[in-house]
Amino acid sequence: MSNKAVVTCSLTGVLTDPSQHPVPVTISQMAASAKEAYDAGASCMHVHFRQQEEGMGHLPTWDPGVVVPMTEAIREACPGVIINYTTGTVGRDQQGPIDCILAGKPEIAACNAGSLNYLKTRSNGSWAWPPMLFENPVEKIQELLEVMKEAGTRPEFECFDIGIVRAVGMYQEVGMVEKLDYNLVMGVASGMPCDAELLPTVLKYLKPGSQWQTTLIGRQDIWPVHRKTAELGGHLRTGVEDTFYLPDGERTTGNGQLIEALVKIAEESGRSIASPTEARKIFL
Repeated sequence: MSNKAVVTCSLTGVLTDPSQHPVPVTISQMAASAKEAYDAGASCMHVHFRQQEEGMGHLPTWDPGVVVPMTEAIREACPGVIINYTTGTVGRDQQGPIDCILAGKPEIAACNAGSLNYLKTRSNGSWAWPPMLFENPVEKIQELLEVMKEAGTRPEFECFDIGIVRAVGMYQEVGMVEKLDYNLVMGVASGMPCDAELLPTVLKYLKPGSQWQTTLIGRQDIWPVHRKTAELGGHLRTGVEDTFYLPDGERTTGNGQLIEALVKIAEESGRSIASPTEARKIFL
């Protein structure tokens, strides 16, 4: 299935305000948005979880009482879909993600593969937010990998720079993980830029036989890199967690439009889109 591209939809983000942006929050909204993406060609859903109380939907939750019904609703709306959980916590404590993986048993879960100074500046020379460390030491990663193994969940290694890509290879070398699946995150201001010319260089440092995809953060600048990903044989991801902008610069109304645009680019690049059954054979 070397020509098949698995398309993932990143359904919603961490803190985006639903009163300002078209991000789904409630269980029914998440299922409906997933169905739009599924119908457009997405076979995998990357899921963040939001608080369900009125007026609190801009905040995350790690409550299995929300996570499990949300997972079930997405599965019911999208037969055969692959579920991919977020696991990111800024600090060392990751009991919330651990509880969710053990309760929901997703097929895939993100594994943030290294620490990053998470920074962004404004045009006036000030910080966009107080500088913070996205803390992912090896012992935190090892703990999460052990939980994923117990739950039967495949780790997807989130890599924000080339050094983290190289570290993932070391995790395999020391026996922390057998099969490597890289998610190259490009466009975070203090990480790898979203640059089509950079992508072939990064790929040189992936371990042989690995799978890879890109997560691209930005506006119109992301779409040439999606095309390059498709041309180089990578798997594809987009959604309102990653962007609110279509290739023509128009704002999207939701995940369905973004997946439609990504599928079109993949097909123009000579790739065919994996069905949910095919995606399971490739990813799992």
